[in-house]
Amino acid sequence: MKISIYPLFIFLVLGLYSCNLANKSSNTELLPQKSELFVELPHYCPTPDGMAIAPNGDLILACPNFADLLQPACIVRIDKNRNVSKWFDVPVLLETGWAAPMGIAFNDEGDLFICDNQAWSGAEKAKDKGRILRIKFDHDNNVKETIEVATGMEHPNGIRIRNGKLYVTQSSLTNIKVSSGLLVSGVYCFDMNDKDIQVTNTQNDKNLLTTVVTQNKEVQYGLDGLVFDREGNLYVGNFGDGAIHKISMNKNGEVISNDVWAQDLTQLRTTDGICMDDDGNIWVADFSENAVACINKNGKIQRIAQSPDCDGSNGGLDQPGEPIVWNGMLIVSCFDIVTGPDKVNTKHDKPFTLAKLSLK
Repeated sequence: MKISIYPLFIFLVLGLYSCNLANKSSNTELLPQKSELFVELPHYCPTPDGMAIAPNGDLILACPNFADLLQPACIVRIDKNRNVSKWFDVPVLLETGWAAPMGIAFNDEGDLFICDNQAWSGAEKAKDKGRILRIKFDHDNNVKETIEVATGMEHPNGIRIRNGKLYVTQSSLTNIKVSSGLLVSGVYCFDMNDKDIQVTNTQNDKNLLTTVVTQNKEVQYGLDGLVFDREGNLYVGNFGDGAIHKISMNKNGEVISNDVWAQDLTQLRTTDGICMDDDGNIWVADFSENAVACINKNGKIQRIAQSPDCDGSNGGLDQPGEPIVWNGMLIVSCFDIVTGPDKVNTKHDKPFTLAKLSLK
């Protein structure tokens, strides 16, 4: 029987061509772009921060409102038409009289988990008063119940949920000392159904999963944003070092490695919130540089957008704190309150904004 090799030849050529395209796609650099204004926020949102996507698809925004403590810390809804409305005021801690919602995340049942970072304000009465809250809602989306998952935390900041577990960053753990005297921070892991866990912010905490030391002596601020990939690896940003750590765990949830995976200070100086798009790229808010960077699967960092000191009115990155992928866009909250010699931002000012970038 005579067999033609022509179809086989075509098959091999097309296969090689497809592989070449895939390799080119994975290595292609994104074009730098200018951020645009996504929405101008109401007066009751002077300090926008963490974001999550509600079960109905709305974008949910946490506003700790450190810039104006007369405005209650609140959770805000933004619908697909960019209509902004207050959802609810976060239940305050009686000892301090306020709440400070930063990182937020939903579970599959629609409960909202909140990092209440009481001590970020710097007030002495708020020291070690941080909480992880679980908010349950009724059928009309009104707050039905507030559960304290954990209390006594020094600096709870970012939160992700995976396989029934809560993973929370603590950006500083000053009770844990190292010989260098540098700052220790860490990741905590709680069961989603935990209640009233009393945290000591020491190595004695059974929920403390892993720690890092921030080497940058000029910016002693530790782990902040975090995100999981599809394989279950946890990526966490070390703010002061401008580095992304890759944390791998075994099937029992025990850490088997914690290493710096990506770092390039020419492209990324500080790491605040981080998120991952559908292609596996990690997007990072560079808080100090008024910038956003993208990290591909190979760990290559590329600064995508950057703004000078600005008020955000024209869509500028006015101290970006948190990015999130929503409806095909990258939405970025503009924290706009911290100043200092290492910050582009020089003052807090109106308007209060979210910016947007293209993912392509």
